[in-house]
Amino acid sequence: MSKDAVESAQAATRTGAVQTPSDAGDAGYSKDLKARHVNMIAIGGAIGTGLFLGAGGRLHNAGPALALAYLVCGIFAFFVVRALGELVLYRPSSGSFVSYAREFLGEKGAYVAGWMYFLNWSTTGIADITAIALYTHYWSFFTPIPQWVLALIALAVVVTVNLISVKIFGEMEFWFAIIKVATLVGFMLIGIFLLASQHHVDGYTPGLSLISDHGGIFPHGLMPVVLVMQGVIFAYAALELVGVAAGETEQPEKVVPRAVNSIMWRVGLFYVGSVVLLALLLPGSVYSADQSPFVTVLSKIGVPAAGDVMNLVVLTAAMSSLNSGLYSTGRILRSMAVAGSAPKFTRVMSRSQVPYGGILLTCGICVLGVGLNYLVPSQAFEIVLNVASLGIISTWVIIMICHAIFVRRARAGLVTRPHFQLKFSPLTEIATIVFLLVCLGMMWDDHEVGRKTLLLIPVIAVMLVAGWFGVRRRVNAGADQEPSAPVK
Repeated sequence: MSKDAVESAQAATRTGAVQTPSDAGDAGYSKDLKARHVNMIAIGGAIGTGLFLGAGGRLHNAGPALALAYLVCGIFAFFVVRALGELVLYRPSSGSFVSYAREFLGEKGAYVAGWMYFLNWSTTGIADITAIALYTHYWSFFTPIPQWVLALIALAVVVTVNLISVKIFGEMEFWFAIIKVATLVGFMLIGIFLLASQHHVDGYTPGLSLISDHGGIFPHGLMPVVLVMQGVIFAYAALELVGVAAGETEQPEKVVPRAVNSIMWRVGLFYVGSVVLLALLLPGSVYSADQSPFVTVLSKIGVPAAGDVMNLVVLTAAMSSLNSGLYSTGRILRSMAVAGSAPKFTRVMSRSQVPYGGILLTCGICVLGVGLNYLVPSQAFEIVLNVASLGIISTWVIIMICHAIFVRRARAGLVTRPHFQLKFSPLTEIATIVFLLVCLGMMWDDHEVGRKTLLLIPVIAVMLVAGWFGVRRRVNAGADQEPSAPVK
């Protein structure tokens, strides 16, 4: 990052002509996240169960063209993170997009952004603890332990880590990401060796012939590829964590551009590269939703304990997701609570500068999710993932709207854009928003769960409107209040 870029990022706060409003919810945080933490948080957000587990079923349904789906969705995800990165350099904030929504859309925009993001992570947390329990039951030693007990133990461990300090959270995410990256690199090296040596995999000779002889790139036509994009978009959820983490790092003007720019090649290497490699090693019909595609390949060539190793990695990915969800919602809820649009207890900080109120609120919703898992065990996982997708798509749409307004104000001379920019505004924002809404509409074709999830939108809208009328007086009254001091 050049000196000029750093100076332009800070210009809005240094000049008298342009005053950037500060977010009271940013007060009181430590700056203990290092560059390596933020970089690995970016990697962890880009690599999760969507690749390790979900790619198997998608390969079966869409074939090799799944790589194109990951590429297209990855490009739009990069646009979102690049837009958020520009806003972060304009004004770093732990409230992230909620803080920017407050500035560019008003308190109503911040209220909608915050609670939809909370909806995303609280329901994702339910899916995570359910997945953790299921993955743990893979090993016979844990089979006698009830699933709900394992879920609560996992939740307790991750909550404790989040409550200690942000530095411990950063270290945990750092090592989670290291495990995921090391696993992917190891698999890709094995896959490249199998491809180069033409070593048979389950009787098939790796190479382009596996694609051309089994229906080509689109073995089932274009429509299955289009339909999997809604799930692929969710695989990229958590990339926006870079923006939240920036509020707790010393030099966001240096760390954030580096992390954001690296996302694109990570998407190309890990997502697109892995799927292309999987398609070259086995026909898409061999993969299934019931097994990680990496386990499928490794087991076919006789790698011992392939299932155990990959199950541990998928377990790690679920723990990482739960860890990130508790971290981000704690910060987002505090930003909202200081403004009056979230419960008062979520604004309180601990001695270690952790907003524990919001973390515990998200934890409470996750505990309720154990009951959902008990009532509808066969559909609980799919239900919460679809509801979570409503939250993440709305969050990304709001980020793009905020960025478009920011650029418009910059052109009017009201604010100064940093050198780190999302190009071709507003076309980029419009294209991204349209793409995200189309992905949302694709859920209508899923009669079992997706269509029912879309029918929840009016219900959620009514709840948001009712909630706003419940908090609007507090929002107006608390607009000028200072953030609460850390609890002694």
